[in-house]
Amino acid sequence: MEDSGMNTTANMNGPVVIAAGGTGGHFFPAEALANALVARGHRVALMTDARAGRRTEGVFATAEQFVLPGAGVAGRGPVRAIKGGLALLKGAKEARQIMMRLRPSAVVGFGGYPSVPPLLGARLLPKSLRPVIVLHEGNAVLGKANAFLARFADAIATSFPLVRGLPMGAQTTQTGMPVRPAIAALAGEGYAAPEPGDPIHLLVWGGSLGARVFSDVVPAALAALPLEIRERVSVTQQVRAEDIERVRTAYDAPGIAAELAPFFADVATLMRDAHLVIGRAGGSSVAELTVAGRPSVLVPLPVAASDEQTANAQALEGVGAAWLMRQPAFTPDALSALLAMQFTDTGILTAAAKAAASLGRPNAAERLADLVEATLRGGTQGAYSASKSSPLPTESSASNEESRA
Repeated sequence: MEDSGMNTTANMNGPVVIAAGGTGGHFFPAEALANALVARGHRVALMTDARAGRRTEGVFATAEQFVLPGAGVAGRGPVRAIKGGLALLKGAKEARQIMMRLRPSAVVGFGGYPSVPPLLGARLLPKSLRPVIVLHEGNAVLGKANAFLARFADAIATSFPLVRGLPMGAQTTQTGMPVRPAIAALAGEGYAAPEPGDPIHLLVWGGSLGARVFSDVVPAALAALPLEIRERVSVTQQVRAEDIERVRTAYDAPGIAAELAPFFADVATLMRDAHLVIGRAGGSSVAELTVAGRPSVLVPLPVAASDEQTANAQALEGVGAAWLMRQPAFTPDALSALLAMQFTDTGILTAAAKAAASLGRPNAAERLADLVEATLRGGTQGAYSASKSSPLPTESSASNEESRA
Protein backbone atom coordinates (compact mmCIF):
# COMPACT_ATOMS: atom_id res chain seq x y z
CA MET A 1 0.00 0.00 0.00
CA GLU A 2 1.37 3.38 -0.95
CA ASP A 3 1.08 6.18 1.56
CA SER A 4 -1.77 8.26 0.20
CA GLY A 5 -0.15 11.37 1.60
CA MET A 6 -3.48 12.99 2.33
CA ASN A 7 -3.31 16.35 4.08
CA THR A 8 -5.55 15.78 7.11
CA THR A 9 -6.28 19.45 7.75
CA ALA A 10 -6.88 20.94 4.30
CA ASN A 11 -10.02 20.90 2.19
CA MET A 12 -12.36 19.62 4.93
CA ASN A 13 -15.15 21.86 3.64
CA GLY A 14 -14.66 20.97 0.01
CA PRO A 15 -17.20 18.97 -1.99
CA VAL A 16 -17.22 15.20 -2.13
CA VAL A 17 -16.49 14.15 -5.70
CA ILE A 18 -18.33 11.01 -6.72
CA ALA A 19 -16.80 9.05 -9.58
CA ALA A 20 -19.19 6.71 -11.37
CA GLY A 21 -20.56 6.13 -14.81
CA GLY A 22 -21.48 3.62 -17.44
CA THR A 23 -24.38 1.38 -16.51
CA GLY A 24 -26.95 1.82 -13.77
CA GLY A 25 -25.13 -0.82 -11.75
CA HIS A 26 -22.41 1.72 -10.97
CA PHE A 27 -24.56 4.82 -11.06
CA PHE A 28 -27.50 3.91 -8.80
CA PRO A 29 -25.33 3.34 -5.70
CA ALA A 30 -23.40 6.53 -6.43
CA GLU A 31 -26.65 8.48 -6.53
CA ALA A 32 -27.80 6.87 -3.28
CA LEU A 33 -24.58 7.91 -1.54
CA ALA A 34 -24.92 11.44 -2.91
CA ASN A 35 -28.42 11.69 -1.46
CA ALA A 36 -27.12 10.59 1.95
CA LEU A 37 -24.23 13.05 1.89
CA VAL A 38 -26.35 16.01 0.77
CA ALA A 39 -28.85 15.25 3.55
CA ARG A 40 -25.94 15.62 5.99
CA GLY A 41 -24.96 19.01 4.61
CA HIS A 42 -22.16 18.00 2.25
CA ARG A 43 -21.76 19.37 -1.25
CA VAL A 44 -21.24 16.82 -4.00
CA ALA A 45 -19.86 16.89 -7.52
CA LEU A 46 -20.06 14.19 -10.17
CA MET A 47 -17.32 12.95 -12.45
CA THR A 48 -18.59 10.49 -15.03
CA ASP A 49 -18.19 9.29 -18.61
CA ALA A 50 -19.98 9.92 -21.87
CA ARG A 51 -22.19 6.84 -21.47
CA ALA A 52 -23.81 8.27 -18.35
CA GLY A 53 -23.69 11.87 -19.59
CA ARG A 54 -25.06 14.85 -17.73
CA ARG A 55 -27.81 14.17 -15.18
CA THR A 56 -30.85 16.42 -15.41
CA GLU A 57 -32.82 14.84 -12.57
CA GLY A 58 -32.15 13.81 -9.00
CA VAL A 59 -29.43 14.85 -6.62
CA PHE A 60 -26.82 15.54 -9.30
CA ALA A 61 -29.05 17.90 -11.31
CA THR A 62 -27.94 20.87 -9.19
CA ALA A 63 -24.39 19.63 -8.62
CA GLU A 64 -21.31 20.40 -10.66
CA GLN A 65 -20.89 17.67 -13.27
CA PHE A 66 -17.88 16.77 -15.37
CA VAL A 67 -17.82 14.29 -18.26
CA LEU A 68 -14.29 12.93 -18.64
CA PRO A 69 -12.69 10.94 -21.45
CA GLY A 70 -11.85 7.32 -20.81
CA ALA A 71 -12.26 3.79 -22.10
CA GLY A 72 -11.94 0.30 -20.75
CA VAL A 73 -8.76 -1.67 -21.35
CA ALA A 74 -9.67 -5.12 -20.00
CA GLY A 75 -10.28 -7.82 -22.58
CA ARG A 76 -9.30 -5.63 -25.53
CA GLY A 77 -6.72 -6.14 -28.24
CA PRO A 78 -3.34 -4.40 -27.91
CA VAL A 79 -4.23 -1.41 -30.08
CA ARG A 80 -7.57 -0.74 -28.36
CA ALA A 81 -5.99 -1.29 -24.95
CA ILE A 82 -3.32 1.32 -25.71
CA LYS A 83 -5.94 3.78 -26.96
CA GLY A 84 -8.05 3.11 -23.86
CA GLY A 85 -5.07 3.66 -21.59
CA LEU A 86 -4.23 6.95 -23.27
CA ALA A 87 -7.85 8.08 -22.91
CA LEU A 88 -7.74 7.25 -19.19
CA LEU A 89 -4.54 9.27 -18.76
CA LYS A 90 -6.11 12.20 -20.60
CA GLY A 91 -9.13 11.94 -18.31
CA ALA A 92 -6.88 11.84 -15.24
CA LYS A 93 -5.12 15.02 -16.38
CA GLU A 94 -8.46 16.77 -16.87
CA ALA A 95 -9.70 15.52 -13.49
CA ARG A 96 -6.58 16.86 -11.78
CA GLN A 97 -7.07 20.29 -13.33
CA ILE A 98 -10.71 20.37 -12.24
CA MET A 99 -9.82 19.32 -8.70
CA MET A 100 -7.20 22.02 -8.42
CA ARG A 101 -10.15 24.41 -8.60
CA LEU A 102 -12.72 22.35 -6.66
CA ARG A 103 -10.42 21.46 -3.74
CA PRO A 104 -12.54 18.40 -2.83
CA SER A 105 -12.51 16.91 0.65
CA ALA A 106 -12.98 13.37 -0.67
CA VAL A 107 -13.27 11.38 -3.88
CA VAL A 108 -15.40 8.24 -3.85
CA GLY A 109 -15.10 5.74 -6.70
CA PHE A 110 -17.58 3.00 -7.54
CA GLY A 111 -15.46 0.86 -9.83
CA GLY A 112 -15.40 0.48 -13.58
CA TYR A 113 -13.16 2.45 -15.88
CA PRO A 114 -15.08 5.76 -15.38
CA SER A 115 -13.75 5.85 -11.80
CA VAL A 116 -10.10 5.66 -12.86
CA PRO A 117 -9.50 9.21 -14.18
CA PRO A 118 -11.00 11.00 -11.14
CA LEU A 119 -9.21 8.87 -8.55
CA LEU A 120 -5.93 8.89 -10.42
CA GLY A 121 -6.30 12.64 -10.91
CA ALA A 122 -6.81 13.03 -7.16
CA ARG A 123 -3.66 11.02 -6.46
CA LEU A 124 -1.69 13.29 -8.81
CA LEU A 125 -2.61 16.45 -6.90
CA PRO A 126 0.03 18.18 -4.78
CA LYS A 127 0.21 16.47 -1.41
CA SER A 128 -1.25 19.48 0.40
CA LEU A 129 -4.39 19.31 -1.76
CA ARG A 130 -5.00 15.57 -1.88
CA PRO A 131 -8.48 14.54 -0.77
CA VAL A 132 -9.48 11.37 0.99
CA ILE A 133 -9.84 8.52 -1.52
CA VAL A 134 -12.56 5.95 -0.83
CA LEU A 135 -13.32 2.93 -3.01
CA HIS A 136 -16.55 0.98 -3.07
CA GLU A 137 -16.48 -2.57 -4.43
CA GLY A 138 -19.95 -3.80 -5.29
CA ASN A 139 -19.08 -7.37 -6.26
CA ALA A 140 -17.75 -10.48 -4.56
CA VAL A 141 -14.60 -10.22 -6.71
CA LEU A 142 -12.43 -7.10 -6.78
CA GLY A 143 -12.91 -5.44 -10.16
CA LYS A 144 -9.95 -4.58 -12.36
CA ALA A 145 -10.33 -0.82 -11.93
CA ASN A 146 -10.54 -1.10 -8.14
CA ALA A 147 -7.61 -3.54 -8.11
CA PHE A 148 -5.51 -0.84 -9.77
CA LEU A 149 -6.83 1.97 -7.56
CA ALA A 150 -6.66 0.09 -4.23
CA ARG A 151 -3.03 1.12 -3.69
CA PHE A 152 -4.13 4.76 -3.47
CA ALA A 153 -7.19 4.25 -1.28
CA ASP A 154 -7.60 5.55 2.26
CA ALA A 155 -10.65 3.32 2.81
CA ILE A 156 -12.24 0.41 0.94
CA ALA A 157 -15.94 -0.35 1.34
CA THR A 158 -17.49 -3.61 0.18
CA SER A 159 -20.95 -4.96 -0.46
CA PHE A 160 -20.08 -8.56 0.43
CA PRO A 161 -18.44 -9.79 3.65
CA LEU A 162 -15.72 -11.54 1.64
CA VAL A 163 -14.26 -10.20 -1.59
CA ARG A 164 -11.87 -12.27 -3.67
CA GLY A 165 -8.79 -10.59 -5.10
CA LEU A 166 -8.12 -8.03 -2.38
CA PRO A 167 -4.42 -7.29 -1.92
CA MET A 168 -2.73 -8.95 1.04
CA GLY A 169 -3.46 -7.09 4.26
CA ALA A 170 -6.25 -4.94 2.85
CA GLN A 171 -8.63 -3.60 5.50
CA THR A 172 -12.21 -3.32 4.34
CA THR A 173 -15.49 -2.15 5.79
CA GLN A 174 -18.63 -3.98 4.73
CA THR A 175 -21.16 -1.22 4.17
CA GLY A 176 -23.34 -3.10 1.71
CA MET A 177 -24.37 -1.76 -1.68
CA PRO A 178 -26.35 1.51 -1.65
CA VAL A 179 -29.68 1.04 -3.43
CA ARG A 180 -32.32 3.40 -4.72
CA PRO A 181 -34.53 4.84 -1.94
CA ALA A 182 -37.65 3.21 -3.38
CA ILE A 183 -35.95 -0.19 -3.17
CA ALA A 184 -34.66 0.47 0.35
CA ALA A 185 -38.24 1.21 1.40
CA LEU A 186 -39.17 -2.40 0.59
CA ALA A 187 -36.98 -3.74 3.39
CA GLY A 188 -39.04 -5.42 6.06
CA GLU A 189 -42.26 -5.59 4.02
CA GLY A 190 -42.01 -9.37 3.93
CA TYR A 191 -42.76 -11.91 1.23
CA ALA A 192 -45.92 -13.92 0.58
CA ALA A 193 -45.55 -16.91 -1.72
CA PRO A 194 -48.48 -17.64 -4.05
CA GLU A 195 -51.11 -19.92 -2.54
CA PRO A 196 -52.44 -22.85 -4.61
CA GLY A 197 -54.61 -21.46 -7.39
CA ASP A 198 -53.43 -17.87 -6.87
CA PRO A 199 -51.76 -15.79 -9.60
CA ILE A 200 -47.98 -16.09 -9.90
CA HIS A 201 -46.06 -12.92 -10.76
CA LEU A 202 -42.70 -13.39 -12.49
CA LEU A 203 -40.27 -10.50 -13.04
CA VAL A 204 -37.56 -10.91 -15.69
CA TRP A 205 -34.87 -8.28 -16.02
CA GLY A 206 -31.64 -8.36 -17.96
CA GLY A 207 -29.44 -5.49 -16.96
CA SER A 208 -29.45 -2.05 -18.51
CA LEU A 209 -30.82 -3.09 -21.90
CA GLY A 210 -32.51 -6.44 -21.42
CA ALA A 211 -30.52 -9.59 -22.18
CA ARG A 212 -31.50 -11.43 -25.34
CA VAL A 213 -30.98 -14.83 -23.73
CA PHE A 214 -34.00 -14.22 -21.49
CA SER A 215 -36.14 -13.39 -24.53
CA ASP A 216 -35.06 -16.66 -26.11
CA VAL A 217 -35.41 -18.95 -23.08
CA VAL A 218 -38.09 -17.70 -20.68
CA PRO A 219 -41.14 -17.73 -23.02
CA ALA A 220 -40.34 -21.27 -24.17
CA ALA A 221 -39.80 -22.42 -20.58
CA LEU A 222 -43.14 -21.01 -19.42
CA ALA A 223 -44.95 -22.49 -22.42
CA ALA A 224 -43.69 -25.93 -21.36
CA LEU A 225 -45.14 -25.67 -17.83
CA PRO A 226 -48.13 -27.84 -16.94
CA LEU A 227 -51.37 -26.05 -17.82
CA GLU A 228 -52.50 -25.77 -14.19
CA ILE A 229 -49.36 -23.74 -13.44
CA ARG A 230 -49.01 -21.90 -16.74
CA GLU A 231 -52.50 -20.41 -16.64
CA ARG A 232 -51.69 -18.74 -13.30
CA VAL A 233 -48.46 -17.08 -14.46
CA SER A 234 -48.10 -13.46 -15.55
CA VAL A 235 -44.78 -12.00 -16.64
CA THR A 236 -43.22 -8.56 -16.53
CA GLN A 237 -40.09 -8.64 -18.66
CA GLN A 238 -37.44 -6.20 -19.75
CA VAL A 239 -36.93 -6.80 -23.48
CA ARG A 240 -34.84 -5.07 -26.10
CA ALA A 241 -36.95 -2.89 -28.37
CA GLU A 242 -36.08 -4.91 -31.45
CA ASP A 243 -37.21 -8.14 -29.75
CA ILE A 244 -40.54 -7.04 -28.29
CA GLU A 245 -42.81 -8.23 -31.10
CA ARG A 246 -41.31 -11.71 -31.35
CA VAL A 247 -41.34 -12.11 -27.57
CA ARG A 248 -44.95 -10.94 -27.42
CA THR A 249 -45.88 -13.53 -30.04
CA ALA A 250 -44.07 -16.21 -28.04
CA TYR A 251 -46.16 -15.39 -24.96
CA ASP A 252 -49.45 -14.93 -26.82
CA ALA A 253 -49.32 -18.39 -28.39
CA PRO A 254 -49.66 -20.30 -25.07
CA GLY A 255 -51.89 -17.59 -23.58
CA ILE A 256 -49.43 -16.17 -21.04
CA ALA A 257 -50.12 -12.60 -19.90
CA ALA A 258 -46.99 -10.52 -20.37
CA GLU A 259 -46.02 -6.87 -19.92
CA LEU A 260 -42.96 -6.13 -22.03
CA ALA A 261 -40.81 -3.00 -22.27
CA PRO A 262 -37.17 -2.02 -22.84
CA PHE A 263 -37.19 -0.11 -19.56
CA PHE A 264 -39.34 0.06 -16.43
CA ALA A 265 -39.15 3.19 -14.30
CA ASP A 266 -40.93 1.84 -11.21
CA VAL A 267 -38.74 -1.17 -10.46
CA ALA A 268 -39.62 -1.02 -6.76
CA THR A 269 -43.31 -1.75 -7.40
CA LEU A 270 -42.43 -4.56 -9.78
CA MET A 271 -40.07 -6.04 -7.21
CA ARG A 272 -42.66 -5.77 -4.45
CA ASP A 273 -45.24 -7.62 -6.55
CA ALA A 274 -42.87 -10.34 -7.80
CA HIS A 275 -42.98 -13.88 -6.46
CA LEU A 276 -39.77 -14.74 -8.32
CA VAL A 277 -37.16 -12.74 -10.23
CA ILE A 278 -35.07 -14.04 -13.14
CA GLY A 279 -32.08 -11.92 -14.07
CA ARG A 280 -28.38 -11.21 -14.19
CA ALA A 281 -26.21 -11.08 -11.09
CA GLY A 282 -24.60 -7.66 -11.18
CA GLY A 283 -23.74 -6.09 -7.84
CA SER A 284 -26.64 -3.63 -7.83
CA SER A 285 -29.11 -6.28 -8.98
CA VAL A 286 -28.29 -8.75 -6.23
CA ALA A 287 -28.23 -5.96 -3.64
CA GLU A 288 -31.74 -4.91 -4.62
CA LEU A 289 -32.93 -8.52 -4.48
CA THR A 290 -31.60 -8.94 -0.96
CA VAL A 291 -32.94 -5.63 0.32
CA ALA A 292 -36.38 -6.47 -1.10
CA GLY A 293 -36.09 -10.07 0.11
CA ARG A 294 -37.03 -11.71 -3.18
CA PRO A 295 -36.06 -15.19 -4.39
CA SER A 296 -34.33 -15.31 -7.74
CA VAL A 297 -32.92 -17.38 -10.56
CA LEU A 298 -29.58 -15.79 -11.47
CA VAL A 299 -27.88 -16.20 -14.84
CA PRO A 300 -24.46 -14.52 -14.62
CA LEU A 301 -23.23 -12.53 -17.59
CA PRO A 302 -20.71 -14.94 -19.15
CA VAL A 303 -18.39 -12.23 -20.49
CA ALA A 304 -18.03 -10.20 -17.28
CA ALA A 305 -14.41 -9.08 -16.98
CA SER A 306 -13.60 -10.84 -13.69
CA ASP A 307 -16.54 -13.27 -13.72
CA GLU A 308 -17.83 -11.21 -10.82
CA GLN A 309 -21.45 -12.04 -11.56
CA THR A 310 -20.82 -15.74 -10.98
CA ALA A 311 -19.20 -14.93 -7.64
CA ASN A 312 -22.17 -12.73 -6.70
CA ALA A 313 -24.65 -15.46 -7.62
CA GLN A 314 -22.66 -18.06 -5.70
CA ALA A 315 -22.80 -15.86 -2.60
CA LEU A 316 -26.60 -15.86 -2.75
CA GLU A 317 -26.92 -19.50 -3.74
CA GLY A 318 -24.61 -20.46 -0.88
CA VAL A 319 -27.17 -19.32 1.70
CA GLY A 320 -30.20 -20.59 -0.20
CA ALA A 321 -31.32 -17.16 -1.45
CA ALA A 322 -31.11 -17.89 -5.18
CA TRP A 323 -30.68 -20.54 -7.85
CA LEU A 324 -27.59 -20.15 -10.04
CA MET A 325 -27.91 -21.21 -13.68
CA ARG A 326 -24.87 -20.66 -15.87
CA GLN A 327 -25.85 -19.43 -19.31
CA PRO A 328 -24.89 -22.61 -21.24
CA ALA A 329 -27.19 -24.58 -18.92
CA PHE A 330 -29.96 -21.97 -19.05
CA THR A 331 -32.21 -23.83 -21.48
CA PRO A 332 -36.02 -23.87 -21.78
CA ASP A 333 -36.20 -27.45 -20.48
CA ALA A 334 -33.94 -26.80 -17.49
CA LEU A 335 -35.68 -23.58 -16.53
CA SER A 336 -39.15 -25.08 -16.97
CA ALA A 337 -38.27 -27.97 -14.66
CA LEU A 338 -36.97 -25.57 -12.01
CA LEU A 339 -40.02 -23.30 -12.23
CA ALA A 340 -42.40 -26.25 -12.02
CA MET A 341 -40.71 -27.32 -8.78
CA GLN A 342 -40.74 -23.81 -7.32
CA PHE A 343 -44.36 -23.08 -8.21
CA THR A 344 -45.55 -26.47 -6.96
CA ASP A 345 -43.80 -26.36 -3.58
CA THR A 346 -43.88 -22.64 -2.84
CA GLY A 347 -42.35 -23.16 0.58
CA ILE A 348 -39.08 -23.29 -1.34
CA LEU A 349 -39.67 -19.72 -2.49
CA THR A 350 -40.54 -18.58 1.03
CA ALA A 351 -37.30 -20.01 2.39
CA ALA A 352 -35.26 -18.38 -0.38
CA ALA A 353 -36.95 -15.02 0.23
CA LYS A 354 -36.08 -15.22 3.92
CA ALA A 355 -32.47 -16.09 3.11
CA ALA A 356 -32.24 -13.20 0.65
CA ALA A 357 -33.60 -10.73 3.19
CA SER A 358 -31.00 -11.88 5.72
CA LEU A 359 -28.31 -10.55 3.37
CA GLY A 360 -29.99 -7.20 2.68
CA ARG A 361 -28.39 -3.94 3.80
CA PRO A 362 -31.08 -1.27 3.32
CA ASN A 363 -28.97 1.30 5.20
CA ALA A 364 -25.90 0.83 3.00
CA ALA A 365 -25.91 4.42 1.72
CA GLU A 366 -25.85 5.73 5.30
CA ARG A 367 -23.10 3.32 6.29
CA LEU A 368 -20.99 4.36 3.32
CA ALA A 369 -21.57 8.02 4.19
CA ASP A 370 -20.48 7.17 7.75
CA LEU A 371 -17.26 5.69 6.38
CA VAL A 372 -16.53 8.76 4.26
CA GLU A 373 -17.08 11.04 7.26
CA ALA A 374 -15.06 8.81 9.59
CA THR A 375 -12.13 8.85 7.18
CA LEU A 376 -12.39 12.64 6.90
CA ARG A 377 -12.49 13.08 10.68
CA GLY A 378 -9.62 10.77 11.45
CA GLY A 379 -7.44 11.39 8.47
CA THR A 380 -6.18 8.04 7.27
CA GLN A 381 -3.67 5.35 7.99
CA GLY A 382 -4.36 3.83 4.60
CA ALA A 383 -6.73 1.11 3.56
CA TYR A 384 -4.10 -1.50 4.38
CA SER A 385 -3.83 -0.62 8.06
CA ALA A 386 -6.51 -1.09 10.69
CA SER A 387 -8.15 1.98 12.16
CA LYS A 388 -8.99 1.28 15.79
CA SER A 389 -11.03 4.44 16.12
CA SER A 390 -13.37 3.71 13.23
CA PRO A 391 -17.02 3.56 14.33
CA LEU A 392 -17.66 0.91 11.70
CA PRO A 393 -16.61 -2.74 11.95
CA THR A 394 -13.78 -3.68 9.61
CA GLU A 395 -13.13 -7.06 8.09
CA SER A 396 -9.78 -8.03 6.60
CA SER A 397 -9.37 -10.73 4.01
CA ALA A 398 -6.50 -11.44 1.70
CA SER A 399 -8.56 -13.97 -0.26
CA ASN A 400 -10.83 -11.87 0.49
CA GLU A 401 -21.33 -4.60 -18.45
CA GLU A 402 -24.22 -5.93 -17.96
CA SER A 403 -26.42 -7.16 -20.81
CA ARG A 404 -24.73 -7.68 -24.08
CA ALA A 405 -25.38 -11.42 -24.22
